[in-house]
Order: sequence, then C-alpha cells, then structure tokens
Amino acid sequence: MPVFLFVVVAIWLIALGTWWVFSSASRRADVDRLKSRLLGTSKAKRDKKSSQKEAALIRQDQKGNALAAHIVQRFQLQARLHDLLEQAGLKWSPAKLVNSCLVAAAAGFFAGWVILPGDYRQASYLVALVAGLAPFLYVLKQRKSRLRRFEELFPESLEFVARSMRAGHAFSVSLEMIHREFQEPLAGEFRRTFEEHNLGLPLDVSLQKLAKRVPLLDVHFFVSAVLLQKRTGGNLAEILDKLAYVIRERFKLRGRIRAISAHGRMTGIALTCIPIGVAVIMFYVNPDYVRFFFKDEVGHYMMGAAIALQLIGYLVIQKIVSIEV
Repeated sequence: MPVFLFVVVAIWLIALGTWWVFSSASRRADVDRLKSRLLGTSKAKRDKKSSQKEAALIRQDQKGNALAAHIVQRFQLQARLHDLLEQAGLKWSPAKLVNSCLVAAAAGFFAGWVILPGDYRQASYLVALVAGLAPFLYVLKQRKSRLRRFEELFPESLEFVARSMRAGHAFSVSLEMIHREFQEPLAGEFRRTFEEHNLGLPLDVSLQKLAKRVPLLDVHFFVSAVLLQKRTGGNLAEILDKLAYVIRERFKLRGRIRAISAHGRMTGIALTCIPIGVAVIMFYVNPDYVRFFFKDEVGHYMMGAAIALQLIGYLVIQKIVSIEV
C-alpha cells in the first residue's frame, strides 16, 4: 500500500506538471513568435545549427557521471538545461544538475527512512521527491533573481549607451564601457557580447546570442532596434531613450499590479501552510490520529487526495494572481 500511495501522488504530480507545462507553453507562444520576428531568425534553424555542438558536450559530461549523462542524452535535456544554467549564472553542466537531483533524492529518502518512526517511513518517498527537486528549484530561483537584477539595470544601461553615442563613441565601444560602469549580471553579459564582436563575430550574431542568453522581451526589443537601425539608418540614441522610458513605465505598472495582487498571494501562501502546520502539530499532539493516514487504506486515499487538491488550489491561486505586463 505505501507503494500504491507513492504511485498515486506521483501520478497527480505528473498530471499537474504536465498541465503547468502546456499552460505555460500556450501562454508564451505569442511571445516566442514575437521574439523570433524581432530577431529575424528561425528557431528550427538555430536548433539545427546547434545540434552538433550539443553532442560533443554530452560526451564530455559522460566522463564525469555516466548515469547522469545518459539521462540527459536519453531525454534530450542537454540544450534546455544548458540554457537554464547559463541564464542562472551557474558554471554547472547539465549532467551535474541531474546528478545533484539524484543524490539529493537518495539522501532525502535515507534521512526520512532513518528519522521517521516505523509507521511513518512510507513518507520517505515524499521526502525523496521533495529533496530531489531542491537543486532544480535552486537553479530556477537563481535564474529568476539574476534576470530580475538584469531587468532593473537595463533601462539605465540603455540611457548610458545613448549618452555615449551622443558624445561620439561607437556603439561597440559603448557596449564595452557598460562593463566598467555597471554591476553584474548586466556588465558580464555586455562584456561577453563586446568580446564576441571584437574577436570577429558579426554584430547581429553577437546581439542575437545576447538575446538568447537573456530571454527578456525588453532585450529582444533592444536587439531588434539596433539591427533595424543598422539596416535602415536612423537616430539610435533617441530610440534607446524611448525604449528605456517604456521599460520604466512597465516597471511602475508591474509594481502597482504586485501591490494589488499581494493579498491574493499572501492568501495562497497561508492556505498552503495552514494544513502543513496542522499536520505537524497533530503528529506530536495526537499521533494515533495521524497514524490512520499511514496505516489504513482509506487514510492513504484521503492523504493522497488532500495533497493533490492542495497543490491544485495553490496553482490555481498563483494562476489568478500572476498578471503579465
């Protein structure tokens, strides 16, 4: 029966994950098409050009950990995990991330099996699942914070480029000056773009690589404006000033939306934490009552349904309060 409970919870989690993936993909489909049009490139062509490089990287990962590299190669996760780690600013390999998840899951299962009493050792599977997701969640958190920091510094960097161009500097020199005047992660990304262009890579290609490393819509607008000005001409400094103004106005609107939706987000967190807190308190106050959910067959169904419904409720609340600007 513990195995059955684990299978039920796993099926629910897989179903919720599938729903979240498809909903996110459908929501960002228009944004992806807009980005491809702004860059003037085709996603299929980019994937075709990078397929040979990805195979070489997978062979290098196999030297460190054959199992993790096999999982990455089997499920074709090399490109996605590599982009995710690069956007997070972590010098990890995809195989290292997968290996960290496997080790964390094994350590969580062992810790749960040792710490929990005999009647509650079935929960070790849930502990292993949560511990296995911890490294991946850490990478997502680092990516989110890094992109947010980049987005905060980006409008000021655009105005800096516009001022330097008015002062007589070339556009490529302005990109190199950003590295000395701004903080990470913006300084490192623009320095990498300048070095790629300085070593012989065409400017449009280096800017497109910047847009791929920093998947923000504002960066795609910046790259599109620079490439369009390069082909047709125009006052690039004025365009960058207006783009910086639009980005700042979006920040103001986003702050107002977050202030309005703060009550909904706090409600979702509270409604999620209350059942967990009650379960922990009951575990110490009335262990016999909690033991029913681990030993009885009906208790297994009830606990699985409660966890699944709790996750569904949290995702629904997050869907309601998340408003794209």
